[in-house]
Amino acid sequence: MSRQPGLFETETPAPPKRRAAGAGDVRPARDSPLLEAPALPLDIRLGTSSWFFPGWRGLVYDGVHPQVTLSRKGLEAYAQIPLLRTVSLDRTFYAPISAVDYARYASQVPAHFSFVVKAPAIVCDAVMRDEEGRGKVFNPNFLNAAVATREFVLPCLEGLEAKAGPLVFQVSPLPRSLVEDSSLLVERLEAFFAALPRELGTHRPIYALELRNPELLTPRLMRMLARAGVRYCVGLHDRMPEVERQETALKALDGEAPGPLVVRWNLHRGFLYQAAKQRYEPFDRLVDEDGETRRILARMAAAAFKAGRKVWITANNKAEGSAPLSILELAREIAKLLV
Repeated sequence: MSRQPGLFETETPAPPKRRAAGAGDVRPARDSPLLEAPALPLDIRLGTSSWFFPGWRGLVYDGVHPQVTLSRKGLEAYAQIPLLRTVSLDRTFYAPISAVDYARYASQVPAHFSFVVKAPAIVCDAVMRDEEGRGKVFNPNFLNAAVATREFVLPCLEGLEAKAGPLVFQVSPLPRSLVEDSSLLVERLEAFFAALPRELGTHRPIYALELRNPELLTPRLMRMLARAGVRYCVGLHDRMPEVERQETALKALDGEAPGPLVVRWNLHRGFLYQAAKQRYEPFDRLVDEDGETRRILARMAAAAFKAGRKVWITANNKAEGSAPLSILELAREIAKLLV
């Protein structure tokens, strides 16, 4: 077992040894401002949502690479930036991937690295949607634990092994008929999580629930998550309440069943995804800084760490304009609270 840092001790993991560069290889940026980030304890893992953005040239990647190249070869370079100790695997939301695919990702990152993994929509979305995102028909596999286990949990744990971090079930916006009977929905969620594997070999998965319906963020839900041993994922999104209310709900959960802090900083308040994308591309600078959210997240991260709990926070480009720079500024805020 590796030595754990003391409460206020910081450690910078050594990057993996670089292999000889070949044609088409992607290397980490040599003069990135991310290299000036303060060293945080290993149990505080910060990162981004996905990694394959050409606009991150000079921030994460050295040189110009198309998105398809970064998707295949960029993760190894990303993981050599000491600040970036996690990443959200978002492609898994759109379709399940195999244990072989997960293992390939795991092989590209060092031992201290840990993935936040999104569960597939086939079990998280109550409706089947068209290409424009409109719900068409009821999804018969919604909250189907057998499908979730077979298509997601087992291949994820088999492939990532110890590098599997929180497995996030982001429940897409629900039809009004389901939300109106919230007590029944909470019961269904509890039965779903109870039926998922509690361990695979030596690995015990961390399950987390992320919402897109604010009316479900209730004491009843928090009590259920405490009983089920499931974390509430703080999802910062225009559909959800501001971070303060979600922090309050999380404190209620931690009062009964403390556990890791899981945060996905998804979207700047007041924007839809497409509008934010158009405003912020190519994601190479902070456009709309959200200092208040940053300070609250830093406070939450520092408090969780001081209480002996692990932390995973990922940021999306659509939160402030550039996810790597959002994480850099967040790391600086956290470091101030750990001195």
